[in-house]
Amino acid sequence: MIETDVLVIGAGPAGSTAAKHAALGGAQVIIIDKKSEIGTPKRCAEGVSKEGLSKLGIELSPRWITREATGVRMVSPNGTAVNLTEDKVKLPEAGYILERKVFDKHMAMDAARAGAQIMVKTLATGMRREGDEVVVTAENMGQELEIKAKIVIAADGPESRVGRWAGLKTSSAPKNMESCAQFEMVGVEMAEPNCIEFHFGSAAPGGYAWIFPKGDDIANVGLGILTTRTDKTAYQHLLEFVESNPATKNAQPVELNVGGDPVGGLLNKKVADNVLVTGDAASMVNPLTGGGIISGMLGGRIAGQVAAQSVDDGDYSHKNLKVYDKLCEEELGESFKKYLKAKEYLLSLSDEELDEIADVFKDSDFETINTKEMVRKLIKISPKALLKLGKLF
Repeated sequence: MIETDVLVIGAGPAGSTAAKHAALGGAQVIIIDKKSEIGTPKRCAEGVSKEGLSKLGIELSPRWITREATGVRMVSPNGTAVNLTEDKVKLPEAGYILERKVFDKHMAMDAARAGAQIMVKTLATGMRREGDEVVVTAENMGQELEIKAKIVIAADGPESRVGRWAGLKTSSAPKNMESCAQFEMVGVEMAEPNCIEFHFGSAAPGGYAWIFPKGDDIANVGLGILTTRTDKTAYQHLLEFVESNPATKNAQPVELNVGGDPVGGLLNKKVADNVLVTGDAASMVNPLTGGGIISGMLGGRIAGQVAAQSVDDGDYSHKNLKVYDKLCEEELGESFKKYLKAKEYLLSLSDEELDEIADVFKDSDFETINTKEMVRKLIKISPKALLKLGKLF
């Protein structure tokens, strides 16, 4: 039996951030991950905002930044492009394209430097209560082991098993879980190599397609769909997108990633006795963009801090931990509700309506525009925008 104050299950960015801040708060911390190499395989397009990294106090390193993205290129179904640059518009996901295989290790190393112990190739297989603590059973290199902890932080990804073991509802309805597929490709010929691209419409039903540059002719090319809106798989839609898009028709894949992305907004309940759920496991993903690295790390930081305080208090009950729900709502919840409304509006638009909006926006002067201005412009074009967005901004 191994004993610790805080056990973090999952060493993605959210889990490592939670482990780091729990350790900085004075707790004894163990972080386990089922993979033999932290950061592989990657599960996202690898974009993060400059503002988010700054807020988290993360020092930039050329080891894990592949490209600085200075703008966003939004493309409608007929190919009409709207270009926005960061000096004109606040762009929530623009900033840097990471190499997640390096970045995730970097964050785990940060946790280790703060005092956390890391155990790789360690799969959590069950959880039970013993007194006022919990015991997690795990398998490490074919060997069974048990870890007793005062607090368990579940950072084990979408539809968290650990959260379910604690009695929390962590599963997502099909309409709130995007199915995603992505290639990393070489030979990509982007129209704007320093911009991240979003492609909207029927190419990716219920979501969008993306092209995120990683330097030279390399890019992440992927899409997310809602299975409730198409009979095809995400992979089939990806193949069609790659074949038809001018930037990728001559490119070659060197890596394929698939997975789910929870886009329904924060889980209402992320706390049970002895347990906190964070990151993708708590659906800490921007419902509009599907981006979850920064928001997951912000949630992870709160989880680590709350866990350390709980250990200091000697009280690991739901009642003492529920401040975590409140703090996460303040940090992420309100903005997520707005993004969810914006997503619902976009999903209500036909390809023709998206083309019409892009046609108006492409020649607009964005020198001084902000979110409110963009919504006002949308309302002039589309009555649906007034209905869905008019009261938000």
